[in-house]
Amino acid sequence: MRDLHGRVIDYLRISLTENCNLRCIYCKPDECIEARRDPMTKREVVSMVKAMADLGVKKVRFTGGEPLLRKDITEIISEVSKIEGIDDIALTTNGIFLAEKAKELKKAGLMRVNVSLDTLEEDKYSKLTGGNLKRVIEGIEKAKLEGLYPIKLNVVLMNSYNKEEIENFVNITVEKKIDVRFIELMPMGSSVSWIEKEYLSSQEVLSRCPRLQMLEKDYASSPSILYKLPEGKGRVGIINTISNKFCDSCNRVRITSSGKLKLCLHSNKEIDLLGSLRKGENIRELLKKNILDKPEKHHLDEKQYIDKDMYKIGG
Repeated sequence: MRDLHGRVIDYLRISLTENCNLRCIYCKPDECIEARRDPMTKREVVSMVKAMADLGVKKVRFTGGEPLLRKDITEIISEVSKIEGIDDIALTTNGIFLAEKAKELKKAGLMRVNVSLDTLEEDKYSKLTGGNLKRVIEGIEKAKLEGLYPIKLNVVLMNSYNKEEIENFVNITVEKKIDVRFIELMPMGSSVSWIEKEYLSSQEVLSRCPRLQMLEKDYASSPSILYKLPEGKGRVGIINTISNKFCDSCNRVRITSSGKLKLCLHSNKEIDLLGSLRKGENIRELLKKNILDKPEKHHLDEKQYIDKDMYKIGG
């Protein structure tokens, strides 16, 4: 379906849990470490996706928290893969459990994965996340072996943490058919002051890697501007939410793990789908009505920030 600004909304990002086994500074600060019971059951998740598919959604991405913490993740993917109209199922993960789950995820119907990876240095990775970098690397290799392609690495740019690693990340694409995507930090939640201090423009990537050549986008609504080294097997993507927003081509909506519809990542407005679903109401009509009013653009440039941390929304 189209919203009132003429954009075709065909992409759903749905968070399966707020829980995560890592503590990335910009996503889940130390003071937000409580574990929560996942509020949406498998049946409710599938019902949400089915209602969205009825309205024209074709692509689904599962996020979190860490979606691989859900014990029923393969069952959810399997059920969603059977929904008519859904032709692309992806997942964003920190990669810690990917090596052990990649085979069953692929068998269930998962097509591709994005792996969050902000540093290639073991000590720094442990400091940033509390996790083990070797497990992430093993997960990426296993995903590649199982055919979860294309594999994309999501690298959040941070001035004090990975500015000096930009070239190393870009060089991954020389030998490996992997896409490395640099993402600008987005101010939100309880870490706004830290995020503003650490913000690094994506222009830094192009300044440090002048041999990158621009490519055509995979599709018009993609937020990523694509580049490639002349000798590269993989590609480099730049997502510049702050310095060059892409709202005019935004084709996505989000559903949080608590069953709230978010029409824009950077808006505090949420619509309670789960409550309506449990009352037996027709959420298809509720979705249709609200998607029409999807905001035209975000207002980060005016310092209008949302008050939720990323893990509560879905990365």
